[in-house]
Amino acid sequence: MVVTPPRRGHSGNPQREAGDEIAGLAARKAAARLLAAVIDARTPLDGLTDNEHGHPQYKALDSRDRALVRAILVTALRHRMTIAGLLSKRLEKPLPPNATALSHILHVAAAQILFLDVPDSAAVDLAVTHAKSDPRTLRFSGLVNGVLRSLARAKETELALALAATSEAPEWFSERLTDAYGTDKARAILAAHRHEAPVDFTVKADPTLWAERLGGVVLPTGTVRVEKLAANVTDLPGFANGAWWVQDAAASLPAHLFGDIRGQRVADLCAAPGGKTAQLILAGAQVTAIDASRNRLARLKQNLDRLGLTADLVQTDLLDYRPAHLFDAVLLDAPCSSTGTVRRHPDVPWTKTMADIEKLADLQRRLLAHAVGLVKPGGRIVFSNCSLDPIEGEELYRAFLADKPGTAADPIRPGEFAGVDPFLTPDGTLRTTPADLALESPGISGLDGFFAARMRRTD
Repeated sequence: MVVTPPRRGHSGNPQREAGDEIAGLAARKAAARLLAAVIDARTPLDGLTDNEHGHPQYKALDSRDRALVRAILVTALRHRMTIAGLLSKRLEKPLPPNATALSHILHVAAAQILFLDVPDSAAVDLAVTHAKSDPRTLRFSGLVNGVLRSLARAKETELALALAATSEAPEWFSERLTDAYGTDKARAILAAHRHEAPVDFTVKADPTLWAERLGGVVLPTGTVRVEKLAANVTDLPGFANGAWWVQDAAASLPAHLFGDIRGQRVADLCAAPGGKTAQLILAGAQVTAIDASRNRLARLKQNLDRLGLTADLVQTDLLDYRPAHLFDAVLLDAPCSSTGTVRRHPDVPWTKTMADIEKLADLQRRLLAHAVGLVKPGGRIVFSNCSLDPIEGEELYRAFLADKPGTAADPIRPGEFAGVDPFLTPDGTLRTTPADLALESPGISGLDGFFAARMRRTD
């Protein structure tokens, strides 16, 4: 969740603190450093801001400044193209290619001025001080001051127009969306990416009751959705006794595609963090959860323990996995580019490339071929991922069926379960995007981008 920083005090106007450090400066320096890691080195933001294993400059901050840094970064990435355009208008000539440190200082400050509840004077003064403290940007401190003060004066008249005229994505990503979905749908997806995603809960039972307790609504699929949390997830009612878990509504759909699996042996491949594992267990299956990462599998176990659920856990590379007995069904939620999660992870278009998508699609094909070999003849295979790109979804599915003897399409039928029909394709697969599920406001609407397909082993 994006945390709105306070207007005054610790991270507001510059003040002197212990060690003669300027209040808020360390947070802005960390934000610029981490923005550089995302944009210049294509480093995922979640890893940089992990409280245990994140960037040292981030971990050195207290919890309040960490929240501020993450708010700045998410905002700067979510609105990167708008910020870049408004800054560019104020430069007599483009910044030289090697002036990346200066660019990141400007973007960090502009994100605060345009979108966060930080006094303009604090954002400007801290950026100027930051520029003066870095030998690479010292001589540009006057430019930083002039550009940002001009931006602050003009934001009331220019920001809305800039937002209306800008798509918040690098060119390669916008082009892929347009090729896949057409101009209008691509624009709608990019517009949805500007809004922070709501929080979705999969509940064990009685969604209406939990919607009331959590202050949310029940979606047609049965997911409980809350636009803004009033407390940390761990402090919400129902967390301690395992009544629910956080899971985007789209991510909850693939587990429904097996139908009645009571008493069946089902493998959940690439299972962590375990939301789909929990769904399969609650549906009555005997679940084997497989993941290559020891740490992720440990997190899955912690999640299942809280929910009071059990599964057989196997830590191994999926391509090396050979079970003693074949399964009745398998779910492969494959590693992917995560382009369907940009509302939650606005760094994705800036850390991934087309080459990454093609490489991941090749891995998915190999994983899916192996997954088919883990299921009994006649058994079902559900393949899914959180990518918006057809290379990882529709195109991969069609090519796989054409090239893989012994595997047949098992189309999803209208009316199979509540809420699925709007997301069905002519092929009988499932496709969701952030532009789907339009409700009363953008903040409560949308879904993660997800693809899911169902197949059967025939030999």
